[in-house]
Amino acid sequence: MNKLKAVISTIIKFRIAIIIVLVLLMGVSAYQTINKLSVDNSLSIWFLEDDPSYKAYIDFQENFGSDEIFIAMLPVENAIGEIEINRLKKLHKTFEDLPYVKTTFSLAKAKYPIYANSKINFDNLYNPKRSEKGSKNLFSKLPNITSQLVTKDYRNQFFYIQLNPTPTIEAKRQDIAGEIRTILDKEFSNYYLTGPPVLNEAYSKGIYKESLTFGILTVLVITILLLFMLPSKRYLIISLLSVAVPITLLFGLITSLGYALNMISMLIPTILMVYSVSDAVHIINIYHKEGILNKTLNKIDLLTIAIRKSLTPCFYTTLTTFVGYFALYLSPLPAFKNMGVFTCIGLLLSFILVYVITIIGFSFMTHNFEKAKPLLSLKKWNQNAFINWINSVTSQYKTTIIVGFSAILLFGIYSIFQVKIDTNSRDLLAEGKAKQDLRTVEVELGGSNRLQLNISTVNGDVILNKDAIKQLEDFQNRLEDNPFIASPVSVVTIKSFLEKRTPVLFQSNISEEKLKNTLAEVDSNDNSFFKLFSEDLSTAGFTLTLGEMKTSELEKVLEDIQRDFEATFNVEDYNLKINGFAVVFAQLNNFILETQFKSFFAAFFVAFLCLLIFIKQLRTTLLVLIPNLLPLAVLAIFMSLLDIPLDVTTAMITPIMLGIAMDDTIHLVHKYRRSKTIKGSPKNRMDNAMHYTGSALISTTIALVGGFLIIASSATPSVKDFGLLCAVTVAIALITDIFYLPALLKKFDK
Repeated sequence: MNKLKAVISTIIKFRIAIIIVLVLLMGVSAYQTINKLSVDNSLSIWFLEDDPSYKAYIDFQENFGSDEIFIAMLPVENAIGEIEINRLKKLHKTFEDLPYVKTTFSLAKAKYPIYANSKINFDNLYNPKRSEKGSKNLFSKLPNITSQLVTKDYRNQFFYIQLNPTPTIEAKRQDIAGEIRTILDKEFSNYYLTGPPVLNEAYSKGIYKESLTFGILTVLVITILLLFMLPSKRYLIISLLSVAVPITLLFGLITSLGYALNMISMLIPTILMVYSVSDAVHIINIYHKEGILNKTLNKIDLLTIAIRKSLTPCFYTTLTTFVGYFALYLSPLPAFKNMGVFTCIGLLLSFILVYVITIIGFSFMTHNFEKAKPLLSLKKWNQNAFINWINSVTSQYKTTIIVGFSAILLFGIYSIFQVKIDTNSRDLLAEGKAKQDLRTVEVELGGSNRLQLNISTVNGDVILNKDAIKQLEDFQNRLEDNPFIASPVSVVTIKSFLEKRTPVLFQSNISEEKLKNTLAEVDSNDNSFFKLFSEDLSTAGFTLTLGEMKTSELEKVLEDIQRDFEATFNVEDYNLKINGFAVVFAQLNNFILETQFKSFFAAFFVAFLCLLIFIKQLRTTLLVLIPNLLPLAVLAIFMSLLDIPLDVTTAMITPIMLGIAMDDTIHLVHKYRRSKTIKGSPKNRMDNAMHYTGSALISTTIALVGGFLIIASSATPSVKDFGLLCAVTVAIALITDIFYLPALLKKFDK
């Protein structure tokens, strides 16, 4: 007690110096944030650099070409008109001069094979001397290629811009899409632009915009709520500073270290704001109530009592919340790791600074505690009467409450196994031009993502023998029957075209050597956009087009491809490698599941230890722990009934909610166990604890629900689901704390 009093006295003694230091730190942090805050939603934040899948993906890009491709759909009068083709040629020259572009592709650059004089030559697919009818007839014989160059009605052209491998463009990524649009704007007044780089840019812009919006809305909502929750309007400035200072310092640290916001870390400001204000409300309520009860104490003694009574429960609530977020560090995804680490740093800053700021703020204040009242109040709301009613219900109907809530808990445990694990890539994108363009292009093109299949011989022999060619044809037929796959292009596509134009070339009596030499020539540099073979001809490539889809659908596509390969080829003689971002993205389900198991069980185990150390009785600890599992069970029920899957945003919800759900429990149990005024039965002690902490529990829950409902206002469906589920879970946590927990302790605690 004396040591705490000495610390408080020291803080008050040097309060001016502390204020100056905090103001200077906030100024530097604000400057750093304004000038250096950026958004990074690139692939590298989702996968560790030493992850085998990520390494394989980068190797694929370097060997077979990046699948980071812009797709422009250009509305025109006549897709095979000479004027329109000349504009495409101009675009090719302009874009291929850019340092981050590997190649471009369109009808103006596409070529088709001609067999003459015992060799393959290539001619332009578009020829101004050819009649329109002749051009369309030629196009009909190469449907898998020409469907990617012009639409069926010949009123749109497609133009592709393939970037260099991902690691080489990351530093320039934020500017690339803007430069691409600037060039297109000079030639076209109207166009549709999509592809992975465009979607990445849309994610980043949406994140930045919503981060600012969430921050402003959270401050406004918290301010309004505080006017109702605080016992006096004079505490408002203290509460707001308790929120603003730690967040400002945290973002100064994040930007100084060179980190950027992403789809996950954008939630940090809102989460920290509602957490900070919760602690501030608890401290202020205790200080105010002690001021009413201890009228003769001087300010330092009053502060000492208030800090002492709030310090233990606030420390343990911070610890359990800290554990919930730090558990995210166990995730294999870097985005979650960063989220966990920086939120934990923010929690520590908030815990320390909320006490420093409240002590300094109280030291400047002088007012009559008994006459103080909130600036805003609900006249018909009688808090004491409500708490008395709760105490009466939990005493009179405790058995009914226990049975009812326990039944919900059991149903929630069952529902856990009904929750799907799935990420819909479209749900990561808010409504806007990028999403509209994506839909428009995919309707015409069948997709916007590229997938590369490589089939190679195990012994390294050339794959162009008759048996292999036949199996490649069978495999392509199976691919074309898959409803999720559009326009597969391979050597089979070219062979089919040559076969129609030069049947004699593929007669049954043609020698295998002749066949090999002929087909080896079809992989021309002019058609490098479609990689048909490896340099040693041991590998045949298939380029597929996929639409934006759910990870579960993507997993099925990959399984279907593997199944079709095994049904067509002898797996002892041939290997299949599936390359592209789609392969990496499909693994998100496994990473999400791993995140859930590791993070939740780590958070649960540490939280249990914290409660055991805090309560010091195993029986009571178990009784207290049960109600904290109920909100998570209800969360599973909601997700199951509303068909909301675990995805890249909701994947972190259970460890976070476990930590937050325990906060109110700890404050209530602390007063329940430490009651000095009432000795006796668990009923009397719990009723007293509810009267002492009930108002703070309700106030902090309202603040938390308000903060998460702000996140639920997101235009991004996945983020919206996260905010809604968190708001519901926090509300359920309050209900269990004021009904289920008291009923359990009144019936079973001794």
